[in-house]
Order: sequence, then C-alpha cells, then structure tokens
Amino acid sequence: MKTRFCYKLAGAGLAAAVLFTGASAQAEFKERTFRVSNGVSKEHPMGNGLAAMGACTLEKTGGKMKIQAYWDGALGNDLTATQSVRTGSLEMVLTSTAPLTSIVPELGVFDLPFLFNNEQEADQVLDGKAGEWFAAKLPAAGVINLAWWENGFRHTTNSRRPITKAEDFEGVKMRVMQNNIFIDTFKELGSNAVPLAFSEVYSALETKTVDGQENPFNNIENMKFYEVQKYLTLTKHAYSPTLVLFSKKTWDTLSPEEQAVLKNCAAVGQKEQRKVNREKSEVSLANLKARGMEVNEITPEEMARIREKAQVIYERHGKAIGDEALTLVFDELKRVRGN
Repeated sequence: MKTRFCYKLAGAGLAAAVLFTGASAQAEFKERTFRVSNGVSKEHPMGNGLAAMGACTLEKTGGKMKIQAYWDGALGNDLTATQSVRTGSLEMVLTSTAPLTSIVPELGVFDLPFLFNNEQEADQVLDGKAGEWFAAKLPAAGVINLAWWENGFRHTTNSRRPITKAEDFEGVKMRVMQNNIFIDTFKELGSNAVPLAFSEVYSALETKTVDGQENPFNNIENMKFYEVQKYLTLTKHAYSPTLVLFSKKTWDTLSPEEQAVLKNCAAVGQKEQRKVNREKSEVSLANLKARGMEVNEITPEEMARIREKAQVIYERHGKAIGDEALTLVFDELKRVRGN
C-alpha cells in the first residue's frame, strides 16, 4: 500500500513537472513583430526567402513572432535602413556587404573584383569558418547577422554601346554602390563611377544622369532597367552576398529560445532564397533578351585583360581590409578549389 501511495505521489509530481515545462515553453515566446527593410520588390527572390523565414518563425512560435517585410526601400535605402537597425529603431534589414564597409572594413574583401568563380565557392566560404569570423565582427557595430543570403553575380548594363573589351568602359558614367572598392574598380576600368543608392538608379538611368549600372540579372529585371538600358554585358565582375541583419539592441531583449528560432528560420530562408535566386537568374537573362536588351559576352582573352587591370584594386585596398580577413578568405578559397 505504501509503495502504491509513493507511486501515486511520483506520478503526480511528474504530471506537475510536465505542466510546468509546458507553461515554460509557452512563456518562451512573446507576441512580437519584426519589421524588415529591403530595397527590391516582393517578386524578387528575397521575397521567397522572407516568406520561408516568416512561415518558419510563425510555426515554431505558435504564431507569436511575425516577420513584416517592407519593399522597394520603403523604410530607407541600405545605408539609412542599416543605421536604423544599428540604433534599434528598426529590427531587420537585408543588405549587401558593400554599404557596411565603412562600419566593418574587413567586409570589403567581398567587394574585390573577380573574387569568386561560382556560387558553390561563395557558399562554402560564407557558410564556413570565414562567414562565422565576419559575423563575429558585427555585434560591435550594433547588428547580428542571422544568415548569409545572396544578391548573386553582378553584370554590367549601359545605354551607350556594347562592351566587348576593356577600352569600351572608358567614358561611361556608371552607377555603382556607395562603396570605395566598387568606385575604384570602375574608375580603374576607365568609367566615370557615380555612387548612388539603389532606389535612385532607375531615375538616374532614365534621365541620363548615368549611362549604366551593374547588378545581378534578377535585379535588372525586377527593377525594369531594361526599359532604360540597351546593352547587357556578362562581366560577372563581382559576387554580392546579402546579410540578414538584426538589431543587437532588440536581439538582447529576446530569450535564448527566440534567438534560436530567428537563427534557424533565417537558415531556412537562406536555402529557399539561394535556390530561387539561382533558378530565376537564367530565366531573368532570357527575359531581358526577350525585352530587347542586346546581350554580349567578352572573350576569354579580353576578360583576362580586364581581370589584370582590376588586380591593382587588391593591392590598393588590402591595407584597409586587413591581412587577417584577406588571408582567411584566400586560404578558404584555396581549400575549396583544392590548390
């Protein structure tokens, strides 16, 4: 009888523990809405990534934590939105590394011309120890990187002439990102590099304030640059990673469970965003041709000349980037390439 009584007590204690654990689990998540700024439209692959991340977040928190996306730079361009995230007045921003180099100079390594040969190289570097090293630099700047997504490989468009050799860049007013390495790269190629926010590019092209710009295929189609640009050259001169940045001020108010959900779901979004971005890239190129853009490639010999001209950028900006960042990325690339 005594044994049976003890068993009942033990069972009651277990039930109470289960109830307590369940209550704790429920208390781990608060009703929260995280606003995220993005410079492109909802139809861009960034939209697929955010949809996947948002659905994951809702599922894992019982509908309590929501991702609310704002498109087309509605909350500011990359620079202003990133600053808002740093101050805590905005929770999230999707941005290329380029606008962040004034805050974290080491990120400039990803703006160096012709750094990656393909997406697989970029994935292995960014998703490995190099990506972790760069992410660890960001909290001191007031932001947390939840995951590495992508804009992808960048190509050149203009309204003046086909670019088939290095000399064709000369005299072309080329919009570039607000970043010293991009400015210097196109100046070195002979262009008049004009730094502008992404949201201002279409208007600048339409009014001939600039002759050309450089972006991945998806961005060129998504922003309808084909309406104001005739020539598309497959330069593949840079690969743009995208950071999913979260405000550290807000991050520090979240429970470990809430933080874990955001990290895990950003990784879910990464998988979807990269997949769709790469699938849509070739489709966008075909669509741009169908829209009347004249698409041309540069011969391997001419590309070698352009790459050679761009090598000075590595030497010129290496000191600002820092030996540690350069060595880390170059060593990882050697490992990935097997040489």
